[in-house]
Amino acid sequence: MEKKMEEGDGIEESSSARFISGSESRWVDGSEVDSDSQTWSLYGEDESREEQGGLRRRLSKKPKRVDSFDVEAMGIAGSHTPHSKDLSLLGTVALAFQTLGVVYGDMGTSPLYVFNDVFSKVPIKSEVDILGALSLVMYTIALLPFAKYVFVVLKANDNGEGGTFALYSLICRYAKVNLLPNQQRSDEQISSFQLKLPTPELERALNIKECLERRSSLKTLLLLLVLMGTSMIIGDGILTPAMSVMSAVSGLQGKIPGFNTDAVVLLSSVILVALFSIQRFGTGKVGFMFAPVLAIWFFSIGSIGLYNMITYDITVLRAFNPFYIYLFFQRNSRKAWSALGGCVLCITGAEAMFADLGHFSVISIQIAFTCVVFPCLLLQYMGQAAFLMKNPDKAERVFYDSLPGVLFWPVFVIATLAAMIASQAMISATFSCIKQSMALGCFPRLKIVHTSRRFMGQIYIPVINWFLMIMCIVVVASFRSTTDIANAYGIAEVGVMLVSTTLVTLVMLLIWQTNLFLALCFPAIFGTIELIYLSAVLTKIMEGGWLPLVFACCFLCIMYTWNYGSVLKYRSEMREKISMDFMLELGSTLGTVRVPGIGLLYNELVQGIPSIFGQFLLGLPAIHSTIVFVCIKYVPVPVVPQEERFLFRRVCPKDYHMFRCIARYGYKDVRKEDHHSFEKLLVESLEKFLRREAQDLALESSVMEMEFDNESVRSRDSGVPGTVGELQIPLLSDRRNVELCTSTLEEGASMLPSSIMSSDEDPSLEYELSALREAMESGFTYLLAHGDVRAKKESWFIKKLAINYFYAFLRRNCRAGAANMSVPHVNIMQVGMTYTV
Repeated sequence: MEKKMEEGDGIEESSSARFISGSESRWVDGSEVDSDSQTWSLYGEDESREEQGGLRRRLSKKPKRVDSFDVEAMGIAGSHTPHSKDLSLLGTVALAFQTLGVVYGDMGTSPLYVFNDVFSKVPIKSEVDILGALSLVMYTIALLPFAKYVFVVLKANDNGEGGTFALYSLICRYAKVNLLPNQQRSDEQISSFQLKLPTPELERALNIKECLERRSSLKTLLLLLVLMGTSMIIGDGILTPAMSVMSAVSGLQGKIPGFNTDAVVLLSSVILVALFSIQRFGTGKVGFMFAPVLAIWFFSIGSIGLYNMITYDITVLRAFNPFYIYLFFQRNSRKAWSALGGCVLCITGAEAMFADLGHFSVISIQIAFTCVVFPCLLLQYMGQAAFLMKNPDKAERVFYDSLPGVLFWPVFVIATLAAMIASQAMISATFSCIKQSMALGCFPRLKIVHTSRRFMGQIYIPVINWFLMIMCIVVVASFRSTTDIANAYGIAEVGVMLVSTTLVTLVMLLIWQTNLFLALCFPAIFGTIELIYLSAVLTKIMEGGWLPLVFACCFLCIMYTWNYGSVLKYRSEMREKISMDFMLELGSTLGTVRVPGIGLLYNELVQGIPSIFGQFLLGLPAIHSTIVFVCIKYVPVPVVPQEERFLFRRVCPKDYHMFRCIARYGYKDVRKEDHHSFEKLLVESLEKFLRREAQDLALESSVMEMEFDNESVRSRDSGVPGTVGELQIPLLSDRRNVELCTSTLEEGASMLPSSIMSSDEDPSLEYELSALREAMESGFTYLLAHGDVRAKKESWFIKKLAINYFYAFLRRNCRAGAANMSVPHVNIMQVGMTYTV
């Protein structure tokens, strides 16, 4: 059913009269109106127009906003409380210890396969090969994880949150690069925005901001870059479990006679099935011993490495001289270039230092890497190199062969556990990335299970979990070798690093306003190193490197198509929203019968009356006496404090009994709906809203009288008559006047008689409250739209293919809006819509 509703400007009214808005205006409850809303129209007597318009602009009282949807907004108490920045020394050390199990599992298990892969490309012919490879590994770890992430990237966090989408949300706050046109000025009042606009003196930052906002192609390119980085992380979630588990299990091949490749594949598959099967219990229950196990692992590999250095060849310390890297490439040339694909595996999981930042603090991650991870890894690699100095023919199983005989089984058990922990970390990171993508409108809605009442970041997505398990088993069964998996692994790792380098460079230029030379040194140094590694791993496309590229392209197509279709759908809804003139012609009865009850109409518009409401008016013989337009909106911040989450507003005159509620969430926020609590708190919020509105109107009338008295006295004293134009100056355009106006209002409120301040004696208020209670007793109905999107006939073939088939398939198979709310089906009404885009 294609929409034929009359188009309009989507104007909304507040109270019984509309008013012309200034440069900034406020919601009735004190919140700011979105700056993108269109010019207010005025219907009413000419005599009251100037008085009410000027008076509302002068009224700048901003009472504290009350979050009336606590249960719906956040079912986990205290989950928004970040780690204290003033932790004691003991607390910081304890937090650093915890990071070992969550952040560094993947990087900690890299000694299982790095030299194995490097020397499969470069045969050992002299000690220069060993020292060159060791020097290459040492300086790779020192430059990328240590110098880049520890000292630079970790500082580019979004209020303590890290990851690709955290960088994107940070950029979105400073420049309007989000393709979805639902930005509001009121969002900048959220405390977690912490927005500091570029200073006018630094024209470079302003020019970059203007360039990003003006060119839609740059917005699309930035979004594609973010989506590509996220797709690579999801690809890591597939390859990490396969690589880590298979590398640990392969140690049995030389220890148990007859344990061949088929046995390795079979045992690895069994472990993977067990690993993914226990995900539903949650990270907290599965990994409560993560940190102790990884601490034992790092202590073990560091001690064994030191033992091997002393036992076999202490002269491997010569590898600290980077000249051996030059000699390594001089001797092996093309083979050395190919070996870079194996060398890059020593930094696998480095992006987890930034992606998992939200669970810890910057200083804890820095301490753990500097004091534990970095030295232990260096000792282990130097120990393996010392062992190879005396046993160059044992490079294929260098980690297990270098172990003292009595330590094989204990280390094997710890290595297997560490591999599972490393896999667990990337699986959890994949869940988090997909949740963030869904929050920012870049992934179809899926069922999300929150597995912890204490930590909101611990989630479980069943569909993704089983998809990852199937793909991991397919990878293990198909490749049957860690060497081929390593070729695929390197491409995904370097791809994520390049994306982070690009985004951090943009943050340095746009937000930090770093010196231009220093800002360009960052991509010049680290970007060059990563491009060199990328050129090496891309040569392995035919040897397994195609796998992460296929995964990334598939997920990129899904995410971009969903975002593209959602943006077109939103723009269509904005274009076809109902005209306010049309609503006024219908009258307070809305052209139908108003029956007791509350209708909650879910829509995505932040302003205007959605066209879906017109379909309900056409299709229903009666409409509810109270209508609330509920808009669930995600803003580019990690979390929205509960007291700043919701904005309420009246739509149309009082006798229409229509309201708007905008619920603002961050990309890390948890939504846990319980419809009974939701309904109860909704009514409570409306009652508070109505009482506050009545109180504000009483204050307005009193302040107006005092202003006229003061104006007449001032005119008599100065001899200059007061003009109406002076009353129309929007004081809200200057924030410095807010406190002055607020104090004036408070003084005026204290002078008001109690009869004026008491809202209980307002007959219109009591009538509206009684009507609201009667509507609540009659029940709630959830009005939902089942939208179908079709491309126009004259559209290009690619657009028709993407919208009519691919996007439509995703919408039909994703989690519908009704499934996200635990509401009985008898309380849900849906209307089919077709949007032509």
